[in-house]
Amino acid sequence: MASCNLQPMMQQMQIPESISNCPPGLEYLSQINQLLVCQHSDPLEVLRHFETSKKYEVMNNQGQRIYFAEEKSNCFLRHFCGPTRPFTMTIYDNVGRDVITMHKALRCSCCCSKACLQKLKVEAPPGETIGYVHQYFHPFVSMFKIKSENKEDVMKIRGPCVVSSCLKDLNFNLLSLDEEMVIGKISKQLPGFMRELVINADKFGIQFPFDLDVKIKALMLGAGFLIDYMYFELWS
Repeated sequence: MASCNLQPMMQQMQIPESISNCPPGLEYLSQINQLLVCQHSDPLEVLRHFETSKKYEVMNNQGQRIYFAEEKSNCFLRHFCGPTRPFTMTIYDNVGRDVITMHKALRCSCCCSKACLQKLKVEAPPGETIGYVHQYFHPFVSMFKIKSENKEDVMKIRGPCVVSSCLKDLNFNLLSLDEEMVIGKISKQLPGFMRELVINADKFGIQFPFDLDVKIKALMLGAGFLIDYMYFELWS
């Protein structure tokens, strides 16, 4: 795996012990039930109104960094395609190893056509697919499916009927396949104690059960990035 030199900008989560049948680097996820994803602000993007490659800190609810995420995408497509652009998101752990890779293809923003629905592939470690996040058409709400490496449906994600900055809360709920049980959520409006961790930054939170499979937690992180690009960054 490749490596990245990370600056110790904040307290880091202690490296957990290895777990059998767990992709390397996902051991961190076995110990948590919440993630806070905070984007690094880029003065060039503000001053020049130019879409730049994004970087993120991924933290637990104590403000300890678990991962560092870096988008890799084409400059031209970032500028002209915006949130619908293709990208590769590389997730590094605290010793600089790339432990998760996410790939999104170029798709237009029209959700009425199957060819335009957004898709994300998640690998952990890089090169080994653990699953997918697929948007699917629904006439009233934003809907996604979390799929296994064999593309079998595992869970669903349901968003609000309207995505707007006027909403106090913006939640995308993780549901069982029959949509009867809410298992977790991806949220732009964070719980109060998490909101206090970072004040002036673009951020979103993810909540899930402690005992959820670490691969599903990694797929939820991928879904969080996909939803952030599709909806949250439009009104951050």
